Amino acid sequence: MNLNKKYIPILLGLSIALGIGMGSLLDFGQNNTVFFANNAKKEKLNKLIDYIDYEYVDAINTDSIVDVTVNGILKNLDPHSTYIPSAEYQAIEENMKGDFVGIGISFYPYQDSIAVIQAIKGGPSERAGIQGGDRIVYANGIDLVNNDITDDSLSSILKGKVRTPIEIKVKRPGQEELLTFNFDRDHVPIYSVIGSYMITDQLGYIKINRFAESTHQEFRAALKDLIKQGATQLALDLRDNPGGYISSAEGVVDEFLKEDKLILFTKNKAGKISNSYSQDDGLFEDGEVFVLINENSASASEIVAGALQDNDKGLIIGRRSFGKGLVQREMDLGDGSAVRLTIARYYTPTGRSIQKPYELGDKDYFEDYLNRYENGELRSVDSIKVDDSLKFRTPLGKIVYGGGGIIPDIFVPKNTDYEIEHLNYVLRSGFMNRFIFGELEKNRPYYRDLTLEQFQEEVIISDQLIEDFISFSRSNKLNLRASKYREVYKRYLKATIAKQLFDNNTFEMMVNEDDTILKKVMELTQEKE
Repeated sequence: MNLNKKYIPILLGLSIALGIGMGSLLDFGQNNTVFFANNAKKEKLNKLIDYIDYEYVDAINTDSIVDVTVNGILKNLDPHSTYIPSAEYQAIEENMKGDFVGIGISFYPYQDSIAVIQAIKGGPSERAGIQGGDRIVYANGIDLVNNDITDDSLSSILKGKVRTPIEIKVKRPGQEELLTFNFDRDHVPIYSVIGSYMITDQLGYIKINRFAESTHQEFRAALKDLIKQGATQLALDLRDNPGGYISSAEGVVDEFLKEDKLILFTKNKAGKISNSYSQDDGLFEDGEVFVLINENSASASEIVAGALQDNDKGLIIGRRSFGKGLVQREMDLGDGSAVRLTIARYYTPTGRSIQKPYELGDKDYFEDYLNRYENGELRSVDSIKVDDSLKFRTPLGKIVYGGGGIIPDIFVPKNTDYEIEHLNYVLRSGFMNRFIFGELEKNRPYYRDLTLEQFQEEVIISDQLIEDFISFSRSNKLNLRASKYREVYKRYLKATIAKQLFDNNTFEMMVNEDDTILKKVMELTQEKE
């Protein structure tokens, strides 16, 4: 890649700030609407808006003024108290609920029509028989061919209320006649457990990308399946997980702890303390767990890591986590918008607050990643600064620290080749998806008939395909280069093909084949044999 190396950590830091910033919006409890009596402060703001609305010399969109005002107020509180405009609220709510109502496809506007990348597993389109590569020609009689239709307008056509009928006509490559599918819209899952498979005969793997409303149920189902396959050890991957519902994190922790163990406690403005304890019948109480974290693991992810570490359950492996120990609750503002307001701090079972300081403002707070890079913390455990006044001990005497993130029990450094780190970030981002879709289109019938075993044996990533992808990236203003990283490209190209043909689980399994932290987990399990 033609990037000055000194800028790569800065670019990565900005992307991390964005991811954690978005993740911090999601850590809230039940919806809560609170009505306050009139007071002078509120009347002052109301009068100002009225004066501008009725008296100001130019026409002004007062809605935008209100948005700016709300954002300005919240900015002076903490980095995670956040305003959600009404235009963004539905998408965020669907993502955290864990489903939406529609037909259940991922799609691209491709050439002159809408191309199905994949029918979402468990959704109505998959049940009806719609497949990747199908072109949606009509939806309820609306012509979608050669039609300048946006993603938002297409979503409004395909989405709707539960059990409302829809007729989809598709052109399937290799068949002359249009295929007609009549079915009802239904709930479509948005999975937060995006990887679950056996690494060895005893070691299972589960990756959670956020803590949504459905996460605990998804996790429990995946864990049950791995136990049936013989798992007595589990690598729980929470890397790059920005957080979410505390209740979902508590549910995941509960699967590992014996009954009546403290998971966390919260303390609000009035000093009221609320404790959360484990219940009976956790699926993996006798199993061995390895929790994988990194500098992007935040909030609910840190609750899981901290609760297990403080209860001397398993090992935390990776790098120091982000450091978010604040709890938000969603407040409805009455016009479709909402605010997520920090209402409490949470503490790990030993009494640690893992919230890092934010007194110097948002810029310093979210650029903490750059400080960790510059002081060497991402490469050496000896560079992690701890405060002895924030030292705590677990029941078995292990020393743990508060003050900013979860420090892992076993440190695994970040790759010092920041060019390949950036490459891995780009290739994981989904940028490769459109290129792979075009490649599959060249011989869709062949790929559609492959079993996973046949795919593993028969599909070989050629040097020419790598060169074609490099050309594709450059045509999209991303200057990648192939000389040093051919094996990385091969792994991601094949994994992305597998993702579109099979599922995300296969993608994770293939991408993880050369994962440094997973290799460390495997070393630890082999040492105990």
